[in-house]
Amino acid sequence: MEYIIEAENLNVYFDELHILKGVSLKIPKNTVTALIGPSGCGKSTFIRTLNRMNDLISTFRMDGTVLLDGEDIYNPKVDVVDLRKRVGMVFQKPNPFPKSIFDNVAYGLRVHGINDKDILEHKVEEALKGAALWDEVENILDKSAMGLSGGQQQRLCIARTIAVEPEVILMDEPCSALDPISTTKIEDLIHKLKKDYTIIIVTHNMQQATRVSKYAAFFLHGEIVENGRTEQIFLEPCDQRTEDYITGRFG
Repeated sequence: MEYIIEAENLNVYFDELHILKGVSLKIPKNTVTALIGPSGCGKSTFIRTLNRMNDLISTFRMDGTVLLDGEDIYNPKVDVVDLRKRVGMVFQKPNPFPKSIFDNVAYGLRVHGINDKDILEHKVEEALKGAALWDEVENILDKSAMGLSGGQQQRLCIARTIAVEPEVILMDEPCSALDPISTTKIEDLIHKLKKDYTIIIVTHNMQQATRVSKYAAFFLHGEIVENGRTEQIFLEPCDQRTEDYITGRFG
């Protein structure tokens, strides 16, 4: 099996708070891995170590290693802007920029030096098609993204992420603010995207984890209790705490 991300003995602190405790996890390429566990157990902190978003918090420090394609992403020589191009992120609440639909998707491309009109138009169209949004917006690309529905805004944010052709897409509860119909569209989209991308999704929705992921990791109190194939985690968990969580006894 080919692993694209390998975290080894990862410890994360904010001031004196020890958030992640010796976390080790390997993420297989071109699959969907779900991170499950109760609120405050370290799932979001973990995925933010994978594209160095935690660096933006002044009290953050860490030890351990995180490898992307075998390279240590915390090496001082790593270009963080390039890293975040390779490891894109979709947040819990849709966060479109107060710009046109076109400019939202083109934003990352322009940041990375692509300004040719024809190339931008082609890549924006491809990204919107990839995010299953093109048919809904192709005639209103010059309109503000703020006028889209919540579900459309989230797919726009996915289009903005895939426009720069990342290797990995991090999704931090991408459906928690959406209605059931929009959630289904995002889940369908995840199934399509996994052919070209490695996806790591944080979710509190156990049914969603079973629907979209091939692998799962159960976090509790900053540690990984167990990880493996999603069906095994849900049907034959090795640890009683996992069973208690997925059957709703706590969390």
